[in-house]
Amino acid sequence: MAQDTTVPKLNFEYWLDKAVEWGQATTLESQKDVCLHLPQLQEFLHQLYETLKDVGSVAAIQQFPLIGQLLGRLCWNPVVIGYDENQKALMWCLCCLYSSEPQNPVEVKANSWIRSLLCHLLSSSEWESNEAETNLFISTLGYTSADYYGHLVKNMIFSLVTELRENPFNGLNIQRSVSASRVNAVSICCVPLITLPDLTPLLETLLLYHGGSPKEILCPEFLEAVNEAFLKKKISLPDSAVCSLWLRHSPSLEKATLHLLDHLVSIQLNSLEEVACVIKDSLLPQAASHPAIFRVVNEIFKNALLETDGASEVMTIIQVFTQLFLEARQNQNEQHKFPLKAYFPCHHQPLVRALLRHPSELPTTSWSQHLKNISDMLKALVEDTNVSSFTDLFETWYLVTCFGEWLDIAAEQLLKAALQPDALLWLLAFYYCPQNENQQRTQAMVEVQAVYNHLMMLFSCTDLSLRDLEAAVHRIMGTEQCWNQHLMTHLLTNFLLFSSGGHSFAQECIYHITETTDTSKEVYSLLLRTAYRFKHHGEGNQRTVKLLNELLQKFTLKV
Repeated sequence: MAQDTTVPKLNFEYWLDKAVEWGQATTLESQKDVCLHLPQLQEFLHQLYETLKDVGSVAAIQQFPLIGQLLGRLCWNPVVIGYDENQKALMWCLCCLYSSEPQNPVEVKANSWIRSLLCHLLSSSEWESNEAETNLFISTLGYTSADYYGHLVKNMIFSLVTELRENPFNGLNIQRSVSASRVNAVSICCVPLITLPDLTPLLETLLLYHGGSPKEILCPEFLEAVNEAFLKKKISLPDSAVCSLWLRHSPSLEKATLHLLDHLVSIQLNSLEEVACVIKDSLLPQAASHPAIFRVVNEIFKNALLETDGASEVMTIIQVFTQLFLEARQNQNEQHKFPLKAYFPCHHQPLVRALLRHPSELPTTSWSQHLKNISDMLKALVEDTNVSSFTDLFETWYLVTCFGEWLDIAAEQLLKAALQPDALLWLLAFYYCPQNENQQRTQAMVEVQAVYNHLMMLFSCTDLSLRDLEAAVHRIMGTEQCWNQHLMTHLLTNFLLFSSGGHSFAQECIYHITETTDTSKEVYSLLLRTAYRFKHHGEGNQRTVKLLNELLQKFTLKV
């Protein structure tokens, strides 16, 4: 057999005649003839591949008009594809014939034919359907059918994975020599087989493979199919492969984020632990350690807040996601960490750093001062005439919203240990009423201040009744602006949880307010967040925790 890189036409015709003859083989002697010629056939296929990879699909068909017949017949011969690396060699020869940008109906039809053969080469189910006709061939090789098909698929996938990871075989280094169109063809043939368990190593390798091409080399259908299977939990992939998928295909990332939001909003969750578990299981917080992914997810969250008019459940999801993202970033190797500015490029960096400090990093006695610093920075930014557009205001408000744990602590500190309550009241007023059009926030501050002063007078009283809170309750119920109503309800709920005398009628009072003002979801979200913080940071005395759990049980049945 000649060892040069060209294939004499006589050789081609010889192997085509052999392929036809083998396809008609019915006796054991003729089938043994196939086995005797397998080493020479493999050498021929390698030479054929070396020729095809350099000439392109059109030139290849012009040079070998009957190449389709040859490869088609060989692909359906179980003895041929079962021998050594023949199956891999046939696949790469087919990939050389694939047109990444078909120009006419003939090329479109040829691509369809090639895809069907590639899928056949990787699909054990199709071979099993012809088991009765191929048993004689398999027994000639000394295999049982179950062993043969299982090993065939696994060996084929292992071979492809090895080649794509730059391990050369017989001089074929796929990372160096295979064109983008051929890798594209492999990704296409994987589409109908995505959920085949043995295919997972190849999926991972393809997702992590780039090949130096400036354009995406994997077909969109492949990326979409992998993402769909992952979201439906039909396949399991390592974090690195999922992150690569979302980096190279933004529609998949957008779909994953929307899928998470829809799932969380549509189910009844009884604790933030459950919310955190669902979010972490999505791998989005871990993948968001890459700023490009973080920014896309953040934009989708912003739009969700706008579309739901700041729904409390969406805010809570965003806040839990942010906490999990920060944990994932904290666990990253220092060498791989991106600077904070990569995630929040347009924000006031001292404010970002202050919000990013976790409450557990500071003694509780320093919380009020830290919150005052946040409030002062925020107030200076908001009142700056250069940051007065709606977009700038929304971006600043959204940043504060992401770190809602500090806002909940601010509302508690107002009642428990506020050294400078005006700064904390302003911070909460900004959160609930970011716009100050027609002095809305200024008016809100006046009304909230009155409720706050009334609550503070009663906070240390041990002998309280619902009548003592009538003034505060009536003010809340009489407030037309929902943002003011929500802020006052937040303060009153905290009063009932943390005051000395509020526990005895807390359930009655909260039920009355939520029924009258339609703030059930907001109060339920607040109770969930408070319970989560108590559990993870050891806050709250036993009596408060007991009341909190009782309130949550009531709301679980009601919300």
